[in-house]
Amino acid sequence: MDLIDLRCFLMVAEELHFGRAARRLEMLPASLGRRIAALEDRLGTVLIHRTTRAVTLSQAGHSLVAEARDLICAADAFVSRARSLGRDAAPKLRIGAIDSAAAGLLPQILPLFRNQAPDIQITLDERKTIQLVPRLLSGRIDLALIRPPERRDPRLKLRALLSESTVVALPLGHPLARMVHLTVDDLADAPLIVPDRQSRPHSHDLTIKLMHEAGHAARIAQVAEEKHTIVSLVAAGLGLAIVPRWSALGTPKGVVFRPLLTPEGQPIRRLHLAAAWCADVRDGARDALLDCLEGNLVALAASA
Repeated sequence: MDLIDLRCFLMVAEELHFGRAARRLEMLPASLGRRIAALEDRLGTVLIHRTTRAVTLSQAGHSLVAEARDLICAADAFVSRARSLGRDAAPKLRIGAIDSAAAGLLPQILPLFRNQAPDIQITLDERKTIQLVPRLLSGRIDLALIRPPERRDPRLKLRALLSESTVVALPLGHPLARMVHLTVDDLADAPLIVPDRQSRPHSHDLTIKLMHEAGHAARIAQVAEEKHTIVSLVAAGLGLAIVPRWSALGTPKGVVFRPLLTPEGQPIRRLHLAAAWCADVRDGARDALLDCLEGNLVALAASA
């Protein structure tokens, strides 16, 4: 039996929505539908009822979810164990990170870690949280620096690291760029560029909630997926954007960043960063990096 088909079935069973399930699996909805159909043909039973209005599990689908999850967990544990045994001979550490962590945290912590463990080979994989979690569970990476998911997978362990402060990206020459710092009230009438919620729910919701809590409706001028695209659109004068402070590193021409503070003058820190790893996998290289992070959290948090 194809384990990919089983993963597809479990994702649809969890989301009860083919579009959302396909996005989490990084595939097209049509391909997901074909996977489900192939699995149903192989098993000789309908697992999922799908109409234009709703997606529901059949009686057989309900009965098989737990067994399918056990099979996937066993397969993931087997892969993780095999990879762990391989790393015992040649220490390697595969780190996944969201863009702001890749830009702001890793350049600070990796030189320190290399001094402590020069023999460990490190590879980096920069992606969004919704893409890194499946890669972690499948054994393709060993550690992920992510936004804590709304629904925590019991197969994962998470360690809170720090909370990034927020800044406002403005076009050079914008009237607000003359200010040393900004508050949400300063953005009341400004057109805003926000991330797509499906791919970046934390950053999207941050902008919407901050505006709502201050009594303003967010004037969304443009939705974009990637942070560098958002900043480029700011440079083009299409609007302003609320982004993590570390996103200001490597500033493109034509954009300035100003701290976003509360009315009391305190930094707004709502973008949390956590380390995540598979709970059932032993990995000395991963644990060494976690210890290095823990020992330097005060300095890292001060720079975020």
